[in-house]
Amino acid sequence: MDLNKATIIGRMTADPESRTTPAGQTVVSFSVATSFSWKDANGEKKGKTEFHNVVAWRRLAEIITQYLRKGSKIYLEGRLQTRSWEDQNGVKKYRTEIIADNMIMLDNKPSGTAPASPKESTEEEKAEDKKEDDEEEINIEDIPF
Repeated sequence: MDLNKATIIGRMTADPESRTTPAGQTVVSFSVATSFSWKDANGEKKGKTEFHNVVAWRRLAEIITQYLRKGSKIYLEGRLQTRSWEDQNGVKKYRTEIIADNMIMLDNKPSGTAPASPKESTEEEKAEDKKEDDEEEINIEDIPF
């Protein structure tokens, strides 16, 4: 059995870069910084930051482009993938990326992370929000087990 799973929590180091493939699929790439801190033998606090290259496709890419900006704190799940290419001098280059499958926005306040002109809610989204508001709260005593 094999497992290729990456899970990180960190902050975006720049605004996401979105593009569309010739086939019409949306793809976004960005970097996320994660930090690790410890105390050395002398009791001094030390730290190290890692930078992770991330790629997301289709609907997840659209959501990331719409709602996230530099500094946004996010939880990401995905798989590691290394790709290679030759540069202009014929030197083979490698890049390891996290191909994102799932993302959760962790910022408490969305202010500052939303785009300058937020998307208007569709009638379908408004109806869904109203339906959620109209649902009754579940009482724990009503659960039969």
